[in-house]
Amino acid sequence: MRHVHIHVTGIVQGVGMRPFVYREAMAHGICGWVLNAGDGVHIEAHASVETLDGFVAALSEHAPAAARVEHVELMDLAPGDWDAASEQGFRIVASQDQTAHTTLVSPDIATCDDCLRELFDPADRRFHYPFINCTNCGPRFTIIRSLPYDRAATSMDCFPMCPECAAEYGDPLDRRFHAQPDACFECGPHITWREADHGVVPTAVDATPAVGSTREASDAIIGRCVELLANGCIVAIKGLGGFHLACDASNEQVVAELRRRKRRSNKPLAVMVRSLADTERLCHVNDAERGLLAGSIRPIVLLRRHAVGEGDSPDALTLAPSVARDLPELGVMLPYTPLQHLLLAAAEARGTHALVMTSGNLSEEPIETNDSLAWEHLVAAGIADALLGNDRAILSRYDDSVVRVVDGAVMPVRRARGYAPQPLSLPALDSTTLCVLACGPQQKATVALTREDADGHVACFVSQHIGDVENGATFDAWSAARIRLEDLFDMTPAALACDLHPSYLSSQWAREQAQEQDMPLVEVQHHHAHIASVMAEAIAGRQLAPDAHVLGIAFDGTGAGTDGTIWGGEFLVVGPADFERAAHLRTWSLPGGAASVRDARRNAFALLSELGLLEHPGAAGLLGTLDEQTRSITATMIERNINSPRTSSMGRLFDATAAILGICGKATYEGEPAIELEAAAWRALDGEISCFAGNQVGVSASVSTSLDSLFRYVLTTNPLFGIFTSDLAKKGSPDTLFAASVPDTGPKSTHLESSQTTFTTQSHSKEYESELTVQTTSNNPLVLDQKPLFKALLGGIEAGISVNRLALDFHIAIARSSARIAREICAREGIDTVAFSGGVFMNRLLLQLLTRKLKEAGLTVLIPQTVPVNDGCIAYGQAAIARARLAQTASR
Repeated sequence: MRHVHIHVTGIVQGVGMRPFVYREAMAHGICGWVLNAGDGVHIEAHASVETLDGFVAALSEHAPAAARVEHVELMDLAPGDWDAASEQGFRIVASQDQTAHTTLVSPDIATCDDCLRELFDPADRRFHYPFINCTNCGPRFTIIRSLPYDRAATSMDCFPMCPECAAEYGDPLDRRFHAQPDACFECGPHITWREADHGVVPTAVDATPAVGSTREASDAIIGRCVELLANGCIVAIKGLGGFHLACDASNEQVVAELRRRKRRSNKPLAVMVRSLADTERLCHVNDAERGLLAGSIRPIVLLRRHAVGEGDSPDALTLAPSVARDLPELGVMLPYTPLQHLLLAAAEARGTHALVMTSGNLSEEPIETNDSLAWEHLVAAGIADALLGNDRAILSRYDDSVVRVVDGAVMPVRRARGYAPQPLSLPALDSTTLCVLACGPQQKATVALTREDADGHVACFVSQHIGDVENGATFDAWSAARIRLEDLFDMTPAALACDLHPSYLSSQWAREQAQEQDMPLVEVQHHHAHIASVMAEAIAGRQLAPDAHVLGIAFDGTGAGTDGTIWGGEFLVVGPADFERAAHLRTWSLPGGAASVRDARRNAFALLSELGLLEHPGAAGLLGTLDEQTRSITATMIERNINSPRTSSMGRLFDATAAILGICGKATYEGEPAIELEAAAWRALDGEISCFAGNQVGVSASVSTSLDSLFRYVLTTNPLFGIFTSDLAKKGSPDTLFAASVPDTGPKSTHLESSQTTFTTQSHSKEYESELTVQTTSNNPLVLDQKPLFKALLGGIEAGISVNRLALDFHIAIARSSARIAREICAREGIDTVAFSGGVFMNRLLLQLLTRKLKEAGLTVLIPQTVPVNDGCIAYGQAAIARARLAQTASR
């Protein structure tokens, strides 16, 4: 007979772990008990050695689907450390809160198949109950107040269970045994309904809501909601982590009105459909995408839309044109709450098959979570016509996650509901380091906290997507997310990390805190953090050695450089703690700074001005969009360096190209010109299918199973008209669409960033041939001149080549040139691995083209799969760098 104490850690609370342990104990004939504690699940077990071995193995091998068992630790009990009662049967005992809060909490889980069957079973007592759940599904992190995870520590504590629910909750063999949100119409939360009176301006004072306290009242509310949606109204609907704004996705008039009210003129909207079959009526869906759409998380999945005329059939779903305009991708999700299932079923019965489901907020504000504030900010403010709420409080604000599948790999776009706050791993270091609070960037902000466990494993808790921390409301949301992580998991920061940018609100806060609390502060260059996030993920996944160096290609819109310019077209040689700038785009002025980001025409004017190409006939179209006064003022700002920061940003280069081609001159949302440029390139690539030998009739080029071959075809075989037939190609390798190491128009800086100080030296680059050379040192980074590329681009415009064709040529030029430069740097530095990060790599076409070119050269390419390539990865990268630098300091 063996007597042991078992400690199970990982995601083991809120996932049915204790009922599972109970059932396994009964099946194996184990005596003892199980309980929840702040640091995981504890078990006392008494049985024969052989029986215990089988039981312990089952804890990992057969754990609930939503659980993630990380460690199972056994300790033999000394005689007298247990009482006789523990050897009589097996029981679940009350939770304890006497240990450190180090356990993990499950994110919210989509409604399971068993609950879904009951939801639509007229014979079931929870028929049409909008909050049905069990131990395998339902809200988790959005309702938890503290650990351990018990009903009293959640927002369900104000809903005492009725006798029937209590019986299920207490029955170890029931699916709802210790399901903390367990409830029904008799004892649980209910939906509520408030509607603005037509012709009467609603006030911020709460209207008296109708309450769905019975099945009939609840069904009536859902019916009224669907009626309004079908009649062209906008409804604010409460979800797991906040409100959505919903409308009929096929009604152009209401979609346009939603855009007007929400102040979201062009940014694409996500839609919710009832089933995978409906999804396939809108988009191409592969197996990986099906798994995401119908899995336990159910994020928004960016899918390739059917081409116009492709797959036309009588049952095809038609969306309003302004849902996603003519972009090649559409964000689609399936219902993940019981209420959403009920709404979509009722909508389908009225002939509505797709709903726009966008975040319930005014653009750039945090998503609403409170019913009273949602009424004030969404209905009384005139954005929504009605509000479908409920009386269960949301304790953590969570947007929907957004993901896409690229070359078979899942890439997060926005990491939130269903993923956060599951911790990510960080590389283990030789010396123990402090708990680091990484404050993240300004846009697509997250915050991260690190914790080193006794076994040496380092967890990084990266918060959910917060948004752009540019005003008081979003900064409050950022602070709330930070405090939530600190309190829930008992983490007290002892060091801080922040972005190098002097004006970011989170960085300003970090500097103030470091001074007030006398805490170490590590300021991290933005693009270094980008690449460090990819390296940390790869090291944790054993794809990269802990001391490895990589070539990081960081392409994005904005990041403060160490030389006082705005970086964003960077080739960095990166190690665990430091980096060297190996190459970058030639800088140019951004007259008005942010004004040139919003108005890409000003950016394009400045770029062509500095390249000496404003007089080129191909620039006439761009100049025609700017009045004489704007041209004169912009030229003066550039000449006199008035509020005209210099940039090497690849994101701004894409924006300028979109403006020059007349595709998009002004950005109504972040990255719009570049996104429209990619869409134009995809249209041209779809056209290439007609001359591609491997084409299958009726299959869009952009989603063909022969896409690899098609890319190889357009990259190598096809004599591309336009840029690649320009006189540039006669001067050297067609791979070199940039000239390298030509004089920059402003002083450029080289540096070596150490753990304590940034050393900066000013130099002017030596002129070389237009062919890329490697006769330089790490203290003299290559400067990549855009002039040959834009001279060819303008020549294409003058020759009358189609805009779509030129957009595709531009993408291929960037991919080929970047690959050539990367190969040269890797050869010089003895590096065989290239890491991609930065918002420009949200461009699927560029990502796939460049990946293929580098792999053809025998290089390993790292693309993040646990954090986004956009700024959603910055806090994670900051945490990795800060730990490495603090460890270096401690070892000296």
